[in-house]
Amino acid sequence: MDDLVSEYNKEEDFVKKIAILGSTGSIGTQTLEIVRDNPDLQVVGLAAGTNVALLEKQVREFQPRLVSLESEASCKELKIKLADMDVQIIPGMEGLLAIAEMEETEILVTAIVGMIGIRPTIAAIKKGKDIALANKETLVTAGHIIMPLADKMGVSILPVDSEHSAIFQSMQGENKDRINKLLITASGGPFRGQTRQELEQIQLEDALKHPNWSMGHKITIDSATLVNKGLEVMEAKWLFGVDLDRIQVVVHPQSIIHSMVEYVDGGIIAQLGVPDMKLPIQYALFYPDRRPMGGKRVDFYTLGSITFEKPDMETFVGLKLAMRAAVEGGSIPTVFNAANERAVSLFLDRKIRFLQIPEIIELCMEAHYKIENPGVEEILRTEQEIYDLIQSKYQ
Repeated sequence: MDDLVSEYNKEEDFVKKIAILGSTGSIGTQTLEIVRDNPDLQVVGLAAGTNVALLEKQVREFQPRLVSLESEASCKELKIKLADMDVQIIPGMEGLLAIAEMEETEILVTAIVGMIGIRPTIAAIKKGKDIALANKETLVTAGHIIMPLADKMGVSILPVDSEHSAIFQSMQGENKDRINKLLITASGGPFRGQTRQELEQIQLEDALKHPNWSMGHKITIDSATLVNKGLEVMEAKWLFGVDLDRIQVVVHPQSIIHSMVEYVDGGIIAQLGVPDMKLPIQYALFYPDRRPMGGKRVDFYTLGSITFEKPDMETFVGLKLAMRAAVEGGSIPTVFNAANERAVSLFLDRKIRFLQIPEIIELCMEAHYKIENPGVEEILRTEQEIYDLIQSKYQ
């Protein structure tokens, strides 16, 4: 397969320039693996959080001209390490915006976690950049801003999440007005089938053992609570312009079908594959082309069978609350997302129990007075208010 990839790339006579926000995380590092295998991809900008050591290695290998880290202190440390290289280093939001607006960039991979991704995504769209979107929060909280802006600027929002990529792939060549339902699949996480009483005993180590996917800690916990499926429903609403009552979550423990689209005639088109994020990442980077890629393939003889279940929203209350937030709309999805983000952080720090995550989310949703059509500043202010509320009660 490696030889096939190499021979394929020899035929290409163009270079696509990309920038990555969140280059040291799970999606970012896998994106760079794809760059290694495709010499017609060139990295011009990289942004990370606090991982100075890994970003230094990435800069030396891929030689971007502009990079960013979260803090000034981290940027100063990186400047010392890269004193022998010609690279510009800009800290914080200023750096994220500078990378998002780079003139030569054709596609921006947004793989940073949290609502910090909203501003650079908007900035990139305004500059006419296509977006490879791996940041759920951008559409969950600001979909009403992002999608009309992308449409106005003629920019493509290319989904990187496996579920949304699967839906996107299942829509190719079809009349989108003929969609009847989106079916978003969920593995069920590591605690599928367990009772709330059993979940009372859950430890951090248990929650980080996803049965199928290798992901970052935050999204792994979101998968264990099923919160991630609720976020994906909210994202799908904006991404594909489908009403909430036509989006259904289906538990599929084998994680082979990554999502499906049902059309008005009853036909269902699904995208299948092994659980590997590199496939949706590469599809977004080269859309509408498909590139050869190494790795495992689905062996249906070994697989034998695939199964489906209805999600248990009484045990996994996080999904139920997410659906409520999606229906209420306005600033409530921002409240849901911010509360979950901070609650997961507390759980990862062993400061709360597993079942306190949805408790905190519900508390915040009840305490908030909804803003019907929030702007970016109102979204970010709401986020901070939720952070402050949680800190006052749990820290």
